[in-house]
Amino acid sequence: MKSCCAILILLAAASASAAPRPFEVRDLATLDRLSDQVLSPDGRHAAIQIRQTDFEANRGVNGIWTVTTDGRGTPRRLTDQALGATTPRWSPDGRWLYFLAAKDGVSQLWRMPAEGGEATQLSVLPLDVGGYKLSPDGRRVALSLEVFVDCATLACTRERLDQAEKSKGSGRVYEQLFIRHWDTWSDGRRSQLFVAEFGADGKLAGEPRRLSRGIDNDVPSKPFGDDSEYAFSPDGATVYFGARNAEGSSEAWSTNFDLYAASVDGSAAPRNLTTANPAWDAYPLPSRDGKTLYYLAMKRPGFEADRFGIRALDLETGALREIAADWDRSASALKESFDGRTLYTAADDRGRHPLFAIDAASGKVRQLVEDGTVAGFDVGARQLLIAHQTLQRPSDLFVAPLKGGTLRPVARFNAERLAGLAVGQSEFFTFKGWGNEEVQGYVVKPVDFDPARKYPVAFIIHGGPQGAMSDGWSYRWNPQTYAGQGFAVVTINFHGSTGYGQAFTDSISGDWGGKPLEDLKLGWQAALDRYAFLDGDRACALGASYGGYMINWIAGNWNAPWKCLVNHDGVFDTRSMGYVTEELWFTEWENGGTAFAKPDHYERFNPVNHVGKWRVPMLVVQGEKDYRVPVDQGISTFTALQRRGIPSQLLYFPDENHWVLKPQNSVKWHDTVNAWLKRWTGAR
Repeated sequence: MKSCCAILILLAAASASAAPRPFEVRDLATLDRLSDQVLSPDGRHAAIQIRQTDFEANRGVNGIWTVTTDGRGTPRRLTDQALGATTPRWSPDGRWLYFLAAKDGVSQLWRMPAEGGEATQLSVLPLDVGGYKLSPDGRRVALSLEVFVDCATLACTRERLDQAEKSKGSGRVYEQLFIRHWDTWSDGRRSQLFVAEFGADGKLAGEPRRLSRGIDNDVPSKPFGDDSEYAFSPDGATVYFGARNAEGSSEAWSTNFDLYAASVDGSAAPRNLTTANPAWDAYPLPSRDGKTLYYLAMKRPGFEADRFGIRALDLETGALREIAADWDRSASALKESFDGRTLYTAADDRGRHPLFAIDAASGKVRQLVEDGTVAGFDVGARQLLIAHQTLQRPSDLFVAPLKGGTLRPVARFNAERLAGLAVGQSEFFTFKGWGNEEVQGYVVKPVDFDPARKYPVAFIIHGGPQGAMSDGWSYRWNPQTYAGQGFAVVTINFHGSTGYGQAFTDSISGDWGGKPLEDLKLGWQAALDRYAFLDGDRACALGASYGGYMINWIAGNWNAPWKCLVNHDGVFDTRSMGYVTEELWFTEWENGGTAFAKPDHYERFNPVNHVGKWRVPMLVVQGEKDYRVPVDQGISTFTALQRRGIPSQLLYFPDENHWVLKPQNSVKWHDTVNAWLKRWTGAR
């Protein structure tokens, strides 16, 4: 189906009135970013969180907007810009919009009339509200708050934090992992789940009750958990939530998440519903009739990239069944149709991330959106609300019939900016990779493409490694920033990538430098054979995370084609990585055990053992607050290059984590990378 045609035609018509200029990083950094789209109960309006960029202040500014879903209205900002509002949610009757915003530096729950008006602060808690979910009847709310689990009150946690801030000593004593996670050192607090009632005035009444009491783990999970990890039963009497079922340091090497049920009155300890599965259970979704709990589950303990299959738990009998067991894709968080017959989910699928409808009874799967990436969606009684993006444009808001079909535009938040910009066209291709198996990649043509010319190439290697470069819009590794600089882009979804079946994803574990490297070699040659405009003598390879690891591996094992390399937060020493990273389950699964039990596995594809063969100029990028691939890996890479006398640069960010998030840092990153590519390829 041609679900993007209407929007592309409109964009093309708008841009025809003026000569467009090439898209570049300053455009990327200042685009409005859509997220958290939700339909009103009557389906006539949508609320969206929009992040706008204050470039001078070097930060994003969030706000809540609404728009009619008939496509005839103009988007309207509902919240004052100074509030920095996030996480919009409609009241069950559609009269109110709830959201989170900071008051005196502390995130609290607010609401305002859906038609606009004055916002009212509903909570006055001493701690940040991290997330929330309204009960189906709107009488109460579930809240996530970070607390010391041995504190009986929120005030106790506040007092301890204040005392620590006043203390002149900075030392902390740790007795177990995690000591740090993603980009934050542990201060002993846990994210815990609470519930509170609304009073007659709409404000929270009394101290919230902790539902996750007795669970010394995070609800929702860190670092990226959200309100999709907990849900009210239809009658509002029970809250279902997910939490890691691990004690002490084992949290750092366990992926055993379980689902729990807790009564909202807090009268009993949470009840574990999934003890039989030692792997990951997540994203609870009670059916609308209250009889079934749908959720996602993996089967292999310790493996974070296992297939998420769909489960249905009969809450009365305890009977458990898998839905669509033969569907070889990994589902994301589910939503249910109003009649209870259909489940909706998005999943990676051959270089795209479409939306699927799954019959809850038979497990029959239908693809509803074929092209691009569904970045988010909501389900109404009569239509779907979809945030959709492609390699050519960022997310826009659309509606579609419940059975799928043409996407109808609701709002185009970046239309004016994009109208004057030119982007490169993309094309997928396939070739025979490792083991003569089909592998997919894509090429993006430079802006102002001339088929008679040859262009320098940016060869991008994705991270994960269980991930994929897809037909979607990225604010970190966006091929259009290279196409706008006159480069062609080539990328390969090598063995280990997602969206091609679980066996394909599994094939990289224990073989980081094997099958994937073979695919990259064969894919590079296939692209050169197929696309005459690629200049194989002026090409640089780039990658981050696993992609950065592969850059280091390529430097010693396949450096002949490359004029330069770019390594962002890449692993330099796989054995050291087994001790210094925080989520140990990852390195231990990928290498078949711990670094002390299986040292030979860690050395098999260890870049540090091949530094003597390095010769290609390399730019190294490293964030100080990256605890996934910590700073020692980047510094070691740069030291090796300098000691070998190889032309090299280190771009160091003291305030960034595994990603580069601040607008001005993003511009610095792209300017430095582009200058490095141009320096060694001779591109203008």
